[in-house]
Amino acid sequence: MTALIAGLLLFLGLHSVRIFAPQWRSRQIAARGEKAWKGLYSLVSLAGLVLIVWGYGQTRAAPMWLWVPPLGMRHAAALLTLLSFILIAAAYVPRNALKARLHHPMVLGVKVWAFAHLLANGTVADVLLFGSFLAWAIVLYAVSRRRDRAAGVTYPPGTAGGTLRAVAAGAAAWAVFAFWAHEWLIGIAPLG
Repeated sequence: MTALIAGLLLFLGLHSVRIFAPQWRSRQIAARGEKAWKGLYSLVSLAGLVLIVWGYGQTRAAPMWLWVPPLGMRHAAALLTLLSFILIAAAYVPRNALKARLHHPMVLGVKVWAFAHLLANGTVADVLLFGSFLAWAIVLYAVSRRRDRAAGVTYPPGTAGGTLRAVAAGAAAWAVFAFWAHEWLIGIAPLG
């Protein structure tokens, strides 16, 4: 559990710098340069992610159950995760209505992903992992929306084509992950 906690602290801590210490972040970028900041950010994020995956894998050897979710929660989680992938894709596909309306679809996608996994999993490690991501995403979304309002940020209107591309890209990525990559990477077939 120590590796999981350390990974969460590294990954989510670094991804929270813009929330809790934006001036410090700006000073670091000014002092080191944007490329150096992004390089360091990427390395620390990767280290955190590796620790999260490794630590979570360790907890599966001797899980501490808080509850056993009903089988139907797996189906609910699959549908919610599909929505999550669509939201995440909407963050990258230009001129889609999801981004125009929601402004930060990736953060909402992380919220939905974490909530879905909390529904379908009931160990201490699950609550720690997915609960941490859910709490982080809730705070980040609120701060990001507030920052947008203060800065007067506007988002371009979405088009039907952009929205369709976002939905198609998200659904395709979800299918690859749900039917193949989740089992390959995590060791669990979510639809199997």
